[in-house]
Amino acid sequence: MRFVIAVLLASVCFGTTGTAQALGPEADPASLGAARLVIGGGVLGALALALRLGRRRDADGTPVASPTGTTAHPLITLLLVAAGAAGVLAYQPAFFAGTAANGVAIGTVVALGSAPVLTGALDWALRRRYPGHRWAVATAIATAGVAVIAAASGPAGAGAALSAEPLGLLASLGAGASYAVYTLAAKGLIDRGWSATGSMGALFGTGAVFALPLLIATDASWLAQPAGLAMALWLGLVTVTVAYLLFGHGLTGLAPATVSTLTLAEPLTAGVLGVAVLGEALTAGATLGLVVLAAGIVVLATGGARSPSTSMPPPAPVATR
Repeated sequence: MRFVIAVLLASVCFGTTGTAQALGPEADPASLGAARLVIGGGVLGALALALRLGRRRDADGTPVASPTGTTAHPLITLLLVAAGAAGVLAYQPAFFAGTAANGVAIGTVVALGSAPVLTGALDWALRRRYPGHRWAVATAIATAGVAVIAAASGPAGAGAALSAEPLGLLASLGAGASYAVYTLAAKGLIDRGWSATGSMGALFGTGAVFALPLLIATDASWLAQPAGLAMALWLGLVTVTVAYLLFGHGLTGLAPATVSTLTLAEPLTAGVLGVAVLGEALTAGATLGLVVLAAGIVVLATGGARSPSTSMPPPAPVATR
């Protein structure tokens, strides 16, 4: 149950993103996303490196074996880190492209709704690890809740979905796929002996290195404002560093598909904060969607989810994710 709680707490952190942006100054989305990743991913990477270096020596200063990556082939490890970091970098621009093309409502529901399905499908295809019937039911319920929220939030209702831009839909699906890739890559590292912190630090630390040139290339003048800096620190330290430490802990005891579905608590948190902090009013449809979404999460969270390592075969000798 502690793994479920860790993922739900991570989702609460994720869910504060929109409120933090609303309370902060106006900033270019690309610049804001890059700053978030540079700060949060940089701290994650530094923390993972510090922990690893600290564990390489005992109290007498004698070198000892590394606790991470001890059984993984170096090439497999490199491929997992590269794939995961690519997923981290690709998620945000794909998500923003989808919302820019078809609006926040449709873009969000396609990206968030597709992520658990794609994660489960990829995990099943690559590892023959079916998430289970409870996961399928819970995912269907939670995704339906997200769809209801989006329909209630969109000005054109269901008709907007029929006229959605195909490229925008592909971008949103790309965001869901990117999420699936870095989730599975992180799980792959954990399965091969990496700690949760080491896995998250490797992926997001690498992502932060490549996000730095993007941040420099964008208009980051908003960071000079106290409110802008506070927003960037919150988004980086809370919605990335703290959130993904919790997310990684959850991955050590749960299947990737289960973790992905539990993170649908993010829009639930965002909706509650919108009402409580920003004074937004929820329509009847949005309220219904939140209730349905919560029901799906409860179905999954109360299912006694077990670590996949206790019921599934060991990792395949060659990883392709």
